[in-house]
Amino acid sequence: MRIFLICGSLLLATIVNAQKKAGFKFVEKLSEKRIEVLYNGRLLTAFRFDDSIAKQVLYPVNTVDGITVTRGYPLEPRPGDRTDHPHHIGIWMNYESVNGLDFWNNSTAIPPDKRDHYGRILFTGVDKEEEKGSSAKLSVTAKWVRPGGELVLNEKTTYTFSVVNNDFFIDRATTLTADKDTAFFKDVKDGFFAIRVARELEQPSNETTEYIDAQGNKTSVPGTGNASSTGLYTSSNGLKGDAVWSTQGEWVMLQGVKDAKKITIGMLDHPGNVGYPAYWHARGYGLFAVNPLGRAVFSKGKDNLNLVLAPGQSANFRYTVIVSSGRDITSQDMNNWSKLFN
Repeated sequence: MRIFLICGSLLLATIVNAQKKAGFKFVEKLSEKRIEVLYNGRLLTAFRFDDSIAKQVLYPVNTVDGITVTRGYPLEPRPGDRTDHPHHIGIWMNYESVNGLDFWNNSTAIPPDKRDHYGRILFTGVDKEEEKGSSAKLSVTAKWVRPGGELVLNEKTTYTFSVVNNDFFIDRATTLTADKDTAFFKDVKDGFFAIRVARELEQPSNETTEYIDAQGNKTSVPGTGNASSTGLYTSSNGLKGDAVWSTQGEWVMLQGVKDAKKITIGMLDHPGNVGYPAYWHARGYGLFAVNPLGRAVFSKGKDNLNLVLAPGQSANFRYTVIVSSGRDITSQDMNNWSKLFN
């Protein structure tokens, strides 16, 4: 009888533990300035609001089966990581020119005597956490501020996380509202919603390229070589590789191999967004971004936007990221998801 009681207790404990791990769960670690997003007890991502990164990010980003698709540097450097662009962290949203302030390029790498040109995005709180098995929602607020703390924009963002089979979906819906002054978004290159991927998912290249930001800071990015990098961009407009950069499309996907598994990172634009269909700021060295606000740059002056928000006026932005491993994702899959999420 005692043996049966012990076995029954172990079975009950196993069932209870499995139930605790089932589906999505948020774990607040506010002293570490993060909210972890777990699925079946495994970390998929974390909402991070470290003081040192001048914005909020999702970092790291993992597949359902535990493969990390984001670069580790600068938060958690890994062997082989590039050390360019320290402001490229996980998944984030910001912009290079809002009322003359550069929110995109801000990081601890900026010398103190130049920081008056850079804005910060300050996390202000959690509005809502909702966990429902294979999906979950996290609603947060933030303020885009000047170096002295003066408010430029109010932000409200809702992340919807979901898992279908072995695919992880991250949907970000953000509302930006101008405060008491007009907010002017100048058409520029660096923005707007982005992910910085792991070295293995970069596109192969032997060329060293130099990039210059709005403040004239130069960054040289050496080629990846052809051994360690396996990535390839494909756009809804049928273009591939480096040809995707500065073109418009409803979606773009980046495919490669990491940890011996096929990886796809897809990003969907949405028809309700400002500037739809957006231009893609997708670079071979691992920056995968969509920029709806830089039309004059990407069109070489043939088009322009220069978004203006009057005091109290808002603009809505929504993007969906798909992170998949272990299977072939086709353009038709991306088209189907685009229709589904729109």
